[in-house]
Formats: sequence, structure tokens, C-alpha cells
Amino acid sequence: MDYIDYYQVLRVKKTATSEEIKKAYKKLARKYHPDLNPGDSEANKKFQQINEAQEVLTDPEKRKKYDKYGKDWQHGEQMEEAQRRQQQQYAQQGQGGGGYSFSQEDFDTGGFSDFFSSMFGGQSSGKRRQSAFRGQDLEAQLRLSLKDASQTHQQTLTINNKKVRITIPAGISDNQKIKLNGYGNPGQNGGPNGDLYITFLVDNDPRYLRKGDDIYVSEELPLYIAILGGEHIVETLNGKVKITVQPLTQNQTTIRLKGKGFPVYKKENAFGDLFIKWVVQLPTHLTEKQKKLFEQLSIS
Repeated sequence: MDYIDYYQVLRVKKTATSEEIKKAYKKLARKYHPDLNPGDSEANKKFQQINEAQEVLTDPEKRKKYDKYGKDWQHGEQMEEAQRRQQQQYAQQGQGGGGYSFSQEDFDTGGFSDFFSSMFGGQSSGKRRQSAFRGQDLEAQLRLSLKDASQTHQQTLTINNKKVRITIPAGISDNQKIKLNGYGNPGQNGGPNGDLYITFLVDNDPRYLRKGDDIYVSEELPLYIAILGGEHIVETLNGKVKITVQPLTQNQTTIRLKGKGFPVYKKENAFGDLFIKWVVQLPTHLTEKQKKLFEQLSIS
């Protein structure tokens, strides 16, 4: 796998603080987001690199290993373990000079040392066998409207220049993360692929407010229906519903429609509730006849 300088990808110095890294990431992510660059494979590749870089550099432990080992940072623990084992073996053989020498050069980019290979079942003396390593996990974000999140549907993502079609279950929540096994970076030396973690960002809706699996909405109600009662049609996320309004319904009255709210994640035919707050509309213009009728009502 080609070496990627994460600091260069995010255009920050190696001494950058976590806040500076996050700020740089947000700026670049907005610029190269696939939604703003449809069909642009280079922008998509850049977006993936940006996500990969911020995932490593905003994690203190991962960043520490990256700064120490560079492109081999994912194998830092194996390197350190091999060094500890070699030092232990050297100590057991005493000071007589029968031990091994050890240096960081044993882990140059050309591969692992004969000693390191032998510690993990490889062969020495020129018959080196590289250990298999799992590929790096990838992080991605996918933005959805509230209506999209309320319906099971498919979307296509581009991961490592490959098209991946995923099915998004209805009821997905804001900031919910799912894992796709094996869709991360490829493994090394026959190792398994990493995984892909997708975080869903569900946008707020100007009309509907979601609280858990319940939906809240304010609905304007004509004055005459509020006074006399009748039927009123309300538009919901899943279509229109006809509601019977009781006579003399007061302004700001809230009613509950059971099972008409948001679908429950991965539970078939399970829904939250819909809460409707009536906002009674006052007339903005009255005819002379209407005025007289209201005057008669006020006198009575």
C-alpha cells in the first residue's frame, strides 16, 4: 500500500493541535465531499484520504504510532513485541556475547528482519516470510434527509475506487454508525481486508421534529373547523392522514396518533407516535356580514 503523508493530506504541520487538525479536516471535507463533486473520482479519492487522515491523527494512540513508525504504524505493536522478545532472549544468554544485536533498521520499509520473521514462524537466513496483516479500517460519513432515514432504501458509495451498494434500514438515527465487514483497505501479505465504518448524519427537517421514534409537527387549523369541528388532512412523512377534529378545539391543543411516527430501527411494522399541535388560524380579512356575525356573538 502506498505511503500517504496524513499531515500533508490535511495540510497541517506535524506540530498541529487536535483542534487545528479537526478544523482543517472540516474545511477540506466540505470542499471534496462527493455530494458536491458528483462523478469526480479524484475528489472522491481525496475525500477518502481526508477521512483516513483525520481518523488517525485525531486519535492520540494512533497518531503516536503513526509519528513513530510512519506507513508501518498499524504494525507498531508487533514491532515492539518483537523487540521485547529479542531483548529477553539476549538477556537470557547473558553477557557472553552470544546474543543478538537489534536496531530500528531491522524494520526498514523493505520488510521485517530475519529475527522478527523467525519469532512469528518465518524462516531466517535469506528465506524470509513476511507476516500477514489485516488491512486498515476506513471511516466514512453519509448524510441523509429525515425522509430518507424514515424509509428503507439503497445508496451507492465509492470505496477504494469500487462501487459499493448498501441497503439503509428505515429508522436510522443521527450519528449512528454501522460496520461493513471487509470493505476497508486491503490486507498485506494475504491478510484480511479491514472494515468500513459509516456514520450517518441525519439532517433536521424544517417541518418535522424527531425525538427518538416519535415525530412532532405543528399544523395550521382553520378557525371554522376549530369551532365547529370537522375533518382535516395532515401531511406526514409517510403520506397523508385524515383526522377528525372535535368542536371547540383550542389553539395549541396537541393530539397523538399512535403508530404514525418514525419507524423503529430493524423492527418490522413497529413505529413511534405522531404528535400534532393545532395552530388555529385567525382570519386576516372579514366581510361586513362576517363582522356583524362576530359582533352578534360578542353581544351574546
